[in-house]
Amino acid sequence: MLTEASPTSIRDALAGLIPVSIITGFLGSGKTTLINRLLKQPEMNRVAVIVNELGEIGIDNDLVEVSSEQMMLLNNGCLCCVLRGDLQETLRELFIKRRNGEIIDFDRVVIETTGLADPAPVMQTLITDTLLLELYRLDCVVTLVDAVNAPGQLDQFSEPVKQVALADRLVMTKTDLITEKQLGAVCERLGEINPNAPVRIAMNGEIELSFLVDVGLRRTSARLEEVERWLGAVGTHEDGDDHRHDESVQTFVLRFEKPMPWAAFTQCLEVLTALRGPDLLRVKGLVNVEDRRGQMVVQGVQHLFHPPLELADWPGEDRSTRLVFITRDIPRQTVSGLFAAIGAVAGHETK
Repeated sequence: MLTEASPTSIRDALAGLIPVSIITGFLGSGKTTLINRLLKQPEMNRVAVIVNELGEIGIDNDLVEVSSEQMMLLNNGCLCCVLRGDLQETLRELFIKRRNGEIIDFDRVVIETTGLADPAPVMQTLITDTLLLELYRLDCVVTLVDAVNAPGQLDQFSEPVKQVALADRLVMTKTDLITEKQLGAVCERLGEINPNAPVRIAMNGEIELSFLVDVGLRRTSARLEEVERWLGAVGTHEDGDDHRHDESVQTFVLRFEKPMPWAAFTQCLEVLTALRGPDLLRVKGLVNVEDRRGQMVVQGVQHLFHPPLELADWPGEDRSTRLVFITRDIPRQTVSGLFAAIGAVAGHETK
């Protein structure tokens, strides 16, 4: 599943990769409104937007030129692409047309999912396709939450719960239609589901761009603040206690102070994904591996993992292994026990 990454001293494995943002959220949460607002900002004038054909194409820019049945050039310089088939093929086609000068030289991709979509397959496409790994990098999963209907939706449907759980950033909409008490209750519920994701309020789609972009690591020589922004609050500041919510989904952190053998670490993840892959919603973190110059960056969605990357150096004084887990019906004790058992067999104490 995971193979040890090659040294990054020759080439930064993240350099030049095009960042991809996934905009998700349940029906009526305001995804298209948010994207329209973002595209009007000067910093977003070279963006390729991929819209799933099952959703409404609500991009409100006047079309200047139709380059194909599926690609539309917008008057702000951005490109709107309708996804009618496979996402992998669409991303490959976009890059080839960009390289050949047939479309704009876009520097970011925004993927808008349908309201009922599970964002996990989109994330898995970006972290497992060999060709796409050389072209793109997952920057951020943004989940929009309809503050008016969220309490009922989170109780009745599994999709919005997973959309919230997988998010790097949470954006609340329609907050002007509820009371302060109701707003507080929604914020508390979101914090229970995903304490790792910062929350902001968007009024009519307006939100600061800096909250939504450059969340993921852009280089292997990452600074401490860049690593902390990617890991999130739980991964950097809390002690790893369980965060219980919705009776099934947990967010927790495992921290190991001592360096661990790469073989022991990968064996832990292989056993975990083989036994409980579908319930291992998301994993991301830094691993202190024996005999490596920098920490290894690890991230995965369910049973699929991105090839690990070695940081060029230590971004800070903290050299402990920190792993953020978002799971479904997998308690912290189960995962920590697995690491302890395999570490003991490997002759390594994982504490």
